[in-house]
Amino acid sequence: MFFVSNCDSQKEIKTISTKELKTLIAEEKIQLLDVRTPDEIEKGHIKSAIFINYFDDNFSEISNKLLDKNKSVYVVCRSGNRSTKACKILKEEGFEVVNVLGGYNQWEKEN
Repeated sequence: MFFVSNCDSQKEIKTISTKELKTLIAEEKIQLLDVRTPDEIEKGHIKSAIFINYFDDNFSEISNKLLDKNKSVYVVCRSGNRSTKACKILKEEGFEVVNVLGGYNQWEKEN
């Protein structure tokens, strides 16, 4: 038998629920990144979020200019797929990242 294991804990991405995110937003100022497209954001967004379109060719460059590496970055997208990908990119750039499970769809259901 041959097993492939990805046990590198440094590559593991922390996650939180949208309920936990709501509590964090209420209790403290956090660095929240929304990686959805401008069209998606027009339909609704979390007020305190910073917006950087994941599909922009210069996503990493913009992120490095707008985000503080000394603070955790909480990343949200529509459903959780893009935010997972964005977290991987940001982690490689040296950011401490937290993926918001369920994305804005889940946030909207709960709020």
